[in-house]
Amino acid sequence: MIKSMTGFGRSEYADGKRNIIVEIKSVNHRYCDVTMKMPRRYSFAEERLKAIVKNIARRGKIDVSIMVENVTENDTNVRLNTMMAKQYYDNLKELKNDFDLAGEITLQFLATLPDVMKAVPHLEDEEELVKSFSVPVKEAVQKLNEMRVIEGEKLAEDIEKRGDFIREMVKSIELRSPEVATTYTEKLRERIKELIGNNVTIPEDRILLEAAIFADKCSVTEELVRLDSHILQLKSILSKSNQPDGKKLDFLVQEMNREANTIGSKANDIQITNTVLDIKSEIEKIREQVQNIE
Repeated sequence: MIKSMTGFGRSEYADGKRNIIVEIKSVNHRYCDVTMKMPRRYSFAEERLKAIVKNIARRGKIDVSIMVENVTENDTNVRLNTMMAKQYYDNLKELKNDFDLAGEITLQFLATLPDVMKAVPHLEDEEELVKSFSVPVKEAVQKLNEMRVIEGEKLAEDIEKRGDFIREMVKSIELRSPEVATTYTEKLRERIKELIGNNVTIPEDRILLEAAIFADKCSVTEELVRLDSHILQLKSILSKSNQPDGKKLDFLVQEMNREANTIGSKANDIQITNTVLDIKSEIEKIREQVQNIE
Protein backbone atom coordinates (compact mmCIF):
# COMPACT_ATOMS: atom_id res chain seq x y z
CA MET A 1 0.00 0.00 0.00
CA ILE A 2 1.54 3.24 -1.17
CA LYS A 3 1.33 6.14 1.31
CA SER A 4 1.86 9.84 0.84
CA MET A 5 4.10 11.68 3.29
CA THR A 6 1.61 14.53 3.60
CA GLY A 7 -1.16 14.35 6.17
CA PHE A 8 -2.77 15.62 9.37
CA GLY A 9 -4.26 13.98 12.44
CA ARG A 10 -5.87 15.32 15.62
CA SER A 11 -7.17 13.74 18.81
CA GLU A 12 -8.38 14.74 22.27
CA TYR A 13 -8.39 12.68 25.45
CA ALA A 14 -9.39 13.31 29.08
CA ASP A 15 -8.15 11.11 31.91
CA GLY A 16 -10.03 12.87 34.72
CA LYS A 17 -7.08 15.03 35.72
CA ARG A 18 -6.25 16.72 32.44
CA ASN A 19 -7.41 17.22 28.87
CA ILE A 20 -4.79 16.25 26.29
CA ILE A 21 -4.96 17.60 22.74
CA VAL A 22 -2.63 16.10 20.12
CA GLU A 23 -2.12 17.43 16.59
CA ILE A 24 0.22 15.76 14.08
CA LYS A 25 1.11 17.03 10.63
CA SER A 26 3.66 15.72 8.16
CA VAL A 27 5.30 16.70 4.88
CA ASN A 28 7.78 14.97 2.61
CA HIS A 29 11.33 14.39 3.87
CA ARG A 30 14.22 12.16 2.98
CA TYR A 31 14.15 10.36 6.33
CA CYS A 32 11.83 10.01 9.34
CA ASP A 33 12.24 13.21 11.35
CA VAL A 34 9.83 13.57 14.28
CA THR A 35 9.72 16.86 16.17
CA MET A 36 7.64 17.00 19.35
CA LYS A 37 6.38 20.15 21.05
CA MET A 38 4.92 19.57 24.51
CA PRO A 39 4.99 21.11 28.03
CA ARG A 40 8.47 20.85 29.49
CA ARG A 41 7.29 19.12 32.66
CA TYR A 42 6.23 16.10 30.56
CA SER A 43 9.40 15.85 28.48
CA PHE A 44 10.25 12.48 30.11
CA ALA A 45 7.57 10.94 27.87
CA GLU A 46 8.89 12.42 24.61
CA GLU A 47 10.99 9.50 23.31
CA ARG A 48 8.33 6.89 24.04
CA LEU A 49 5.68 8.97 22.29
CA LYS A 50 8.01 9.50 19.32
CA ALA A 51 8.38 5.72 19.05
CA ILE A 52 4.59 5.38 18.72
CA VAL A 53 4.60 7.87 15.83
CA LYS A 54 7.58 6.24 14.08
CA ASN A 55 5.97 2.81 14.31
CA ILE A 56 3.20 3.98 11.95
CA ALA A 57 4.68 6.91 10.01
CA ARG A 58 8.10 5.68 8.92
CA ARG A 59 9.19 8.52 6.68
CA GLY A 60 8.54 12.27 6.48
CA LYS A 61 9.01 15.50 8.43
CA ILE A 62 6.50 14.98 11.23
CA ASP A 63 5.55 17.70 13.72
CA VAL A 64 3.71 16.59 16.87
CA SER A 65 2.05 19.19 19.09
CA ILE A 66 0.75 18.16 22.53
CA MET A 67 -1.30 20.60 24.60
CA VAL A 68 -2.37 19.86 28.17
CA GLU A 69 -5.23 21.52 30.07
CA ASN A 70 -5.28 20.59 33.76
CA VAL A 71 -8.77 20.24 35.27
CA THR A 72 -7.93 19.43 38.91
CA GLU A 73 -6.77 21.76 41.66
CA ASN A 74 -3.97 19.52 42.93
CA ASP A 75 -1.92 19.93 39.78
CA THR A 76 0.55 22.24 41.54
CA ASN A 77 1.78 22.71 45.10
CA VAL A 78 2.82 26.01 46.66
CA ARG A 79 5.98 25.58 48.72
CA LEU A 80 7.37 27.93 51.32
CA ASN A 81 11.14 28.41 51.41
CA THR A 82 11.62 29.26 55.09
CA MET A 83 15.42 29.54 54.83
CA MET A 84 15.10 32.01 51.95
CA ALA A 85 12.52 34.07 53.88
CA LYS A 86 14.77 34.17 56.98
CA GLN A 87 17.73 35.39 54.95
CA TYR A 88 15.58 38.10 53.39
CA TYR A 89 14.29 39.11 56.84
CA ASP A 90 17.73 39.18 58.50
CA ASN A 91 19.30 41.17 55.64
CA LEU A 92 16.43 43.66 55.55
CA LYS A 93 16.60 44.07 59.34
CA GLU A 94 20.36 44.67 59.17
CA LEU A 95 19.88 47.17 56.35
CA LYS A 96 17.23 49.00 58.38
CA ASN A 97 19.45 49.23 61.48
CA ASP A 98 22.62 50.21 59.59
CA PHE A 99 20.95 53.09 57.79
CA ASP A 100 18.39 53.92 60.48
CA LEU A 101 15.50 53.45 58.08
CA ALA A 102 11.80 53.67 58.91
CA GLY A 103 9.20 51.07 58.01
CA GLU A 104 8.19 47.60 59.01
CA ILE A 105 9.17 44.27 57.45
CA THR A 106 5.71 42.84 56.90
CA LEU A 107 4.43 39.41 55.96
CA GLN A 108 2.90 40.79 52.77
CA PHE A 109 6.24 42.21 51.69
CA LEU A 110 8.24 39.06 52.47
CA ALA A 111 5.74 36.88 50.60
CA THR A 112 6.32 38.86 47.40
CA LEU A 113 10.09 38.40 47.38
CA PRO A 114 11.54 35.96 44.79
CA ASP A 115 11.54 32.25 45.70
CA VAL A 116 9.96 32.71 49.13
CA MET A 117 6.68 31.27 47.85
CA LYS A 118 7.01 29.00 44.82
CA ALA A 119 4.50 26.95 42.83
CA VAL A 120 5.89 23.57 41.79
CA PRO A 121 4.19 20.89 39.71
CA HIS A 122 2.57 18.08 41.60
CA LEU A 123 4.63 14.91 41.29
CA GLU A 124 2.73 12.25 39.38
CA ASP A 125 3.24 8.68 38.27
CA GLU A 126 5.26 8.88 35.03
CA GLU A 127 4.00 5.54 33.74
CA GLU A 128 0.41 6.64 34.26
CA LEU A 129 1.11 9.87 32.38
CA VAL A 130 2.75 8.06 29.47
CA LYS A 131 -0.32 5.83 29.17
CA SER A 132 -2.59 8.88 29.17
CA PHE A 133 -0.54 10.65 26.48
CA SER A 134 -0.25 7.47 24.41
CA VAL A 135 -4.01 7.23 23.87
CA PRO A 136 -4.47 10.49 21.88
CA VAL A 137 -1.06 10.16 20.19
CA LYS A 138 -2.00 6.72 18.81
CA GLU A 139 -5.37 7.98 17.64
CA ALA A 140 -3.90 11.13 16.03
CA VAL A 141 -1.15 9.25 14.21
CA GLN A 142 -3.71 6.70 13.00
CA LYS A 143 -5.81 9.51 11.53
CA LEU A 144 -2.63 10.91 9.97
CA ASN A 145 -1.93 7.48 8.50
CA GLU A 146 -5.46 7.19 7.07
CA MET A 147 -5.05 10.52 5.30
CA ARG A 148 -1.63 9.49 3.97
CA VAL A 149 -3.12 6.23 2.62
CA ILE A 150 -5.92 8.08 0.79
CA GLU A 151 -3.43 10.55 -0.70
CA GLY A 152 -1.08 7.69 -1.57
CA GLU A 153 -3.82 5.93 -3.55
CA LYS A 154 -4.31 9.07 -5.63
CA LEU A 155 -0.57 9.38 -6.23
CA ALA A 156 -0.30 5.73 -7.27
CA GLU A 157 -3.23 6.08 -9.68
CA ASP A 158 -1.69 9.14 -11.33
CA ILE A 159 1.75 7.53 -11.61
CA GLU A 160 0.29 4.35 -13.15
CA LYS A 161 -1.57 6.38 -15.78
CA ARG A 162 1.61 8.24 -16.70
CA GLY A 163 3.53 4.95 -16.81
CA ASP A 164 0.97 3.51 -19.26
CA PHE A 165 1.27 6.64 -21.40
CA ILE A 166 5.07 6.27 -21.49
CA ARG A 167 4.73 2.60 -22.53
CA GLU A 168 2.55 3.68 -25.45
CA MET A 169 5.21 6.16 -26.54
CA VAL A 170 7.90 3.47 -26.17
CA LYS A 171 5.92 1.27 -28.55
CA SER A 172 5.67 4.12 -31.05
CA ILE A 173 9.47 4.49 -30.95
CA GLU A 174 9.85 0.73 -31.49
CA LEU A 175 7.74 1.02 -34.64
CA ARG A 176 9.57 4.10 -35.86
CA SER A 177 13.12 2.93 -35.12
CA PRO A 178 13.52 0.48 -38.09
CA GLU A 179 12.40 3.19 -40.50
CA VAL A 180 15.30 5.42 -39.43
CA ALA A 181 17.90 3.17 -41.05
CA THR A 182 15.78 2.80 -44.22
CA THR A 183 15.38 6.56 -44.49
CA TYR A 184 19.12 7.02 -43.95
CA THR A 185 19.90 4.50 -46.72
CA GLU A 186 17.74 6.36 -49.25
CA LYS A 187 19.22 9.71 -48.28
CA LEU A 188 22.72 8.25 -48.62
CA ARG A 189 21.99 7.04 -52.16
CA GLU A 190 20.60 10.44 -53.14
CA ARG A 191 23.55 12.25 -51.65
CA ILE A 192 26.07 10.07 -53.52
CA LYS A 193 24.19 10.68 -56.79
CA GLU A 194 24.32 14.40 -56.16
CA LEU A 195 28.07 14.22 -55.65
CA ILE A 196 29.12 11.86 -58.46
CA GLY A 197 26.10 11.88 -60.82
CA ASN A 198 24.40 8.93 -62.52
CA ASN A 199 27.34 7.96 -64.78
CA VAL A 200 29.11 5.99 -62.05
CA THR A 201 27.73 2.77 -60.65
CA ILE A 202 27.27 2.94 -56.92
CA PRO A 203 28.45 -0.22 -55.08
CA GLU A 204 25.30 -1.44 -53.34
CA ASP A 205 27.25 -3.46 -50.80
CA ARG A 206 29.08 -0.32 -49.65
CA ILE A 207 25.81 1.53 -49.21
CA LEU A 208 24.33 -1.37 -47.26
CA LEU A 209 27.48 -1.54 -45.11
CA GLU A 210 27.23 2.16 -44.27
CA ALA A 211 23.54 1.74 -43.52
CA ALA A 212 24.25 -1.24 -41.25
CA ILE A 213 26.89 0.75 -39.32
CA PHE A 214 24.46 3.65 -38.94
CA ALA A 215 21.64 1.34 -37.85
CA ASP A 216 23.87 -0.20 -35.20
CA LYS A 217 24.90 3.20 -33.86
CA CYS A 218 21.35 4.51 -33.64
CA SER A 219 19.75 1.30 -32.38
CA VAL A 220 17.80 1.95 -29.19
CA THR A 221 16.30 -1.51 -28.76
CA GLU A 222 18.14 -2.27 -25.51
CA GLU A 223 17.24 1.10 -24.01
CA LEU A 224 13.58 0.69 -24.96
CA VAL A 225 13.47 -2.77 -23.36
CA ARG A 226 15.06 -1.46 -20.15
CA LEU A 227 12.77 1.57 -20.04
CA ASP A 228 9.71 -0.64 -20.45
CA SER A 229 11.05 -2.98 -17.76
CA HIS A 230 11.52 -0.05 -15.34
CA ILE A 231 7.92 1.04 -15.90
CA LEU A 232 6.66 -2.49 -15.21
CA GLN A 233 8.73 -2.58 -11.99
CA LEU A 234 7.30 0.79 -11.03
CA LYS A 235 3.73 -0.46 -11.51
CA SER A 236 4.52 -3.66 -9.60
CA ILE A 237 5.80 -1.74 -6.59
CA LEU A 238 2.77 0.56 -6.63
CA SER A 239 0.36 -2.38 -6.63
CA LYS A 240 2.15 -4.71 -4.20
CA SER A 241 3.99 -2.41 -1.79
CA ASN A 242 3.57 -3.13 1.93
CA GLN A 243 6.45 -1.00 3.20
CA PRO A 244 7.98 2.43 2.59
CA ASP A 245 9.14 2.20 -1.04
CA GLY A 246 9.58 5.88 -1.89
CA LYS A 247 13.38 5.66 -2.17
CA LYS A 248 13.14 2.57 -4.39
CA LEU A 249 10.67 4.35 -6.66
CA ASP A 250 12.92 7.40 -6.79
CA PHE A 251 15.81 5.21 -7.95
CA LEU A 252 13.66 3.64 -10.68
CA VAL A 253 12.61 7.07 -11.94
CA GLN A 254 16.28 8.09 -12.17
CA GLU A 255 16.98 4.98 -14.26
CA MET A 256 13.98 5.72 -16.49
CA ASN A 257 15.30 9.21 -17.10
CA ARG A 258 18.76 7.81 -17.88
CA GLU A 259 17.36 5.45 -20.53
CA ALA A 260 15.25 8.23 -22.06
CA ASN A 261 18.33 10.46 -22.37
CA THR A 262 20.26 7.66 -24.08
CA ILE A 263 17.43 7.02 -26.54
CA GLY A 264 17.27 10.70 -27.38
CA SER A 265 21.02 10.96 -27.99
CA LYS A 266 21.23 7.80 -30.14
CA ALA A 267 18.04 7.92 -32.18
CA ASN A 268 19.16 10.52 -34.76
CA ASP A 269 15.54 11.09 -35.81
CA ILE A 270 13.44 14.18 -35.18
CA GLN A 271 10.22 12.22 -34.68
CA ILE A 272 11.80 9.95 -32.06
CA THR A 273 13.47 12.97 -30.44
CA ASN A 274 10.10 14.72 -30.04
CA THR A 275 8.62 11.56 -28.53
CA VAL A 276 11.54 11.30 -26.11
CA LEU A 277 10.88 14.89 -25.00
CA ASP A 278 7.29 13.89 -24.21
CA ILE A 279 8.56 10.83 -22.31
CA LYS A 280 10.98 12.96 -20.28
CA SER A 281 8.15 15.36 -19.45
CA GLU A 282 6.05 12.48 -18.09
CA ILE A 283 9.01 11.05 -16.16
CA GLU A 284 9.56 14.44 -14.52
CA LYS A 285 5.89 14.54 -13.44
CA ILE A 286 6.27 11.02 -12.01
CA ARG A 287 9.44 12.11 -10.19
CA GLU A 288 7.56 15.01 -8.58
CA GLN A 289 4.85 12.62 -7.38
CA VAL A 290 7.35 10.05 -6.12
CA GLN A 291 9.04 12.72 -3.99
CA ASN A 292 5.95 12.69 -1.76
CA ILE A 293 5.68 8.91 -1.36
CA GLU A 294 6.70 7.36 1.96
